[in-house]
Amino acid sequence: MTDFQANTRHPIFNVGDLIVVKSGPPEVHCRTPTYLRGVSGSIVQIMGEYHNPSLLAFHKTSVSKIWLYRVNFEQADIWRKYSGPNCDTVAADLYEHWLIPA
Repeated sequence: MTDFQANTRHPIFNVGDLIVVKSGPPEVHCRTPTYLRGVSGSIVQIMGEYHNPSLLAFHKTSVSKIWLYRVNFEQADIWRKYSGPNCDTVAADLYEHWLIPA
């Protein structure tokens, strides 16, 4: 397999799955917002497979690619003092290695 071939494995998560964003320390070039770490959300779209942006930032690629998901979070779950409508959400595109099942 070359850098330009897609993985043959399927995504771990499906649309509608509940997840939690890992709380670990950031990678050197992390694309996961700190304010979302430890927060629960739901998968709303599978965006596809992409090379790891943490490696690409340093002009490196890997053979395997990482699944990218669009995840919705309720505002009240992110911001403790949020006083807006309960239906307000935040959407974020997050890579699979930052997500765990809820």
